[in-house]
Amino acid sequence: MEEEMDRSRAFAKDVKRIVVKVGTAVVTGKGGRLALGRLGAICEQLAELNSDGFEVILVSSGAVGLGRQRLRYRQLVNSSFADLQKPQTELDGKACAGVGQSSLMAYYETMFDQLDVTVAQMLVTDSSFRDKDFRKQLSETVKAMLKMRVIPVFNENDAISTRKAPYKDSTGIFWDNDSLAALLSLELKADLLILLSDVEGLYTGPPSDPKSKLIHTYIKEKHQEEITFGEKSRLGRGGMTAKVKAAVNAAYGGIPVIITSGYAAENIAKVLRGLRVGTLFHQDAHLWAPVVDTTSRDMAVAARESSRKLQALSSEDRKNILLDIANALEANEKIIKAENDVDVAAAQEAGYEESLVARLVMKPGKISSLAASIRQLAEMEDPIGRVLKKTEVADDLVLEKTSSPLGVLLIVFESRPDALVQIASLAIRSGNGLLLKGGKEARRSNAILHKVITDAIPKTVGSKLIGLVTSREEIPDLLKLDDVIDLVIPRGSNKLVSQIKNSTKIPVLGHADGICHVYADKSCKVDMAKRVVSDAKLDYPAACNAMETLLVHKDLEQNGVLNELIYALQANGVTLYGGPIASGKLNIPETKLFHHEYSSKACTVEIVEDVHGAIDHIHQHGSAHTDCIVTEDKEVAEIFLRQVDSAAVFHNASTRFCDGFRFGLGAEVGISTSRIHARGPVGVEGLLTTRWIMRGKGQVVDGDNEVAYTHKDLPVLERTKAVENGH
Repeated sequence: MEEEMDRSRAFAKDVKRIVVKVGTAVVTGKGGRLALGRLGAICEQLAELNSDGFEVILVSSGAVGLGRQRLRYRQLVNSSFADLQKPQTELDGKACAGVGQSSLMAYYETMFDQLDVTVAQMLVTDSSFRDKDFRKQLSETVKAMLKMRVIPVFNENDAISTRKAPYKDSTGIFWDNDSLAALLSLELKADLLILLSDVEGLYTGPPSDPKSKLIHTYIKEKHQEEITFGEKSRLGRGGMTAKVKAAVNAAYGGIPVIITSGYAAENIAKVLRGLRVGTLFHQDAHLWAPVVDTTSRDMAVAARESSRKLQALSSEDRKNILLDIANALEANEKIIKAENDVDVAAAQEAGYEESLVARLVMKPGKISSLAASIRQLAEMEDPIGRVLKKTEVADDLVLEKTSSPLGVLLIVFESRPDALVQIASLAIRSGNGLLLKGGKEARRSNAILHKVITDAIPKTVGSKLIGLVTSREEIPDLLKLDDVIDLVIPRGSNKLVSQIKNSTKIPVLGHADGICHVYADKSCKVDMAKRVVSDAKLDYPAACNAMETLLVHKDLEQNGVLNELIYALQANGVTLYGGPIASGKLNIPETKLFHHEYSSKACTVEIVEDVHGAIDHIHQHGSAHTDCIVTEDKEVAEIFLRQVDSAAVFHNASTRFCDGFRFGLGAEVGISTSRIHARGPVGVEGLLTTRWIMRGKGQVVDGDNEVAYTHKDLPVLERTKAVENGH
């Protein structure tokens, strides 16, 4: 999920003059004191922009709140115990503004001075802007400051403003610092206005409501009737209502505006890189998107509704859907291959890594192989509604533990279009709804595969059972839908998996790395070891179950077996890197890191003392994916199999066997190194949870007075017998 510029934010690359407004809730923390860390981080971002040649204008709230905190403290210090017993009078807002402004500006001067930036205090009032000469002079003064790389710091001069009360009077040319920021951006011809708030942006409802959705681009025709505002910020004047009003005024005056969080590090920099953060207001927004569109939530909800229709079908009907999909894939093989060829050519032209291109290619026979795995899946026992345990709780009160679909799955995968087919077929077999997001490099392949599969799904279920997410920008929204999406499975790089794990509250199933080891023990058969090692590395070097480290018993160096293994790899074009011991003995470059996934024709070699040394190495540097021992010593093999704490551990078999299809699971959605829910290749069973079904005859608990619990295990009938008996 490498960050890319959002198409709607492309204007950011041309921004030079920027107005940044920080709200009171950003400037101050608990008790009204300055939020030093947060404000310092913002100052650092602005100083960096200033040094990079941007013209920065700052509009800062916070004076009234800061002044109130200081005056309350002073009032407390000067009060007697008797004074404190009396009702406390409300402090004058204008006096608070005067006291707080000097403190606020002192902080900015101190902080920016440390960053080698000069700032200037600019206090204005609403009445000043009624004077044309004032406006002209203001523009000239600011222009001169910006030329000298001075950052003007604006605030309304509430202490002497003729406004009735700083927090209540919303009349005039501007009425708070949000509207002042909008006015200044128009007057000073800024290229962008950023309004920093205490929330991520504008939501369709109160941000605390789980059903509220972040609006990435505000479209007046669509959103002005749709938004429900919650309570305003704990501090400041107008909250989000005021920000939206100011943003609309500036945007329709030709100044793009982004409302985003001042709490998140680097948000200003992200905005200027064109990344999709916060809410964008732009005068052309209505031209970029239809007024009525399908949101991420709509897609997820539709998948859930379709999954329930799928679950309501008979086992035979669900089986036939899979058979129809297998037939459809074979019938459309030519067009699928043609679209895949276009993707592969584009990836090669774009200079993608060899390993990524290798995963992208759908080789001859791939469609037939996928169709065969789907048919195998269709012929497996129906996984939905299986009775796993049956208990007589009391007389005529029977409890069953049954298998059940998880609900809606979100799969984010890179490169491999065949993964789409495997995942979709597993989702259908397990009765789950599915949202898929593939890599942009496989866009055409994914699109045609999705169309072929969904066209084969009967209308009684609906094609929305499987949604294809086409925009990277939708992923952050999807990852927030923990009330609709039940499981996220990322398939791809360490970076992709880590980013997703750090971005969601939804459970994540998968593995970040595939650091697989083969350990050649001193009692191994040489020919077998050469076959296993070669296959583990060369059968498909880009796979997550390919060998990345070869561990060799020290005795194999003495008897020449190590050299034979090395030759077998090098003769097939494998680049070797050694650990501290092997690099010196084999005269090969030393690896910088044992925990490294090459995903190509390269691997690490190291020499170890014995099986215990191999186990220790695997636990220290491995990823708990798949590890193998080649040995004829059964006792040593058992030690390895019992003690290596990985999802899959093999004896005398290539690591490449760690695969859902090869395990007989029909297919897999991925390989999990988690220890909760599912581990290793995840097939149908990994996409199921359980439900409890109780059948009684009117029993009630009533304090357990009249219930005689038996808790007797009952035999679980095979599905066919259960159906015959009417259960």
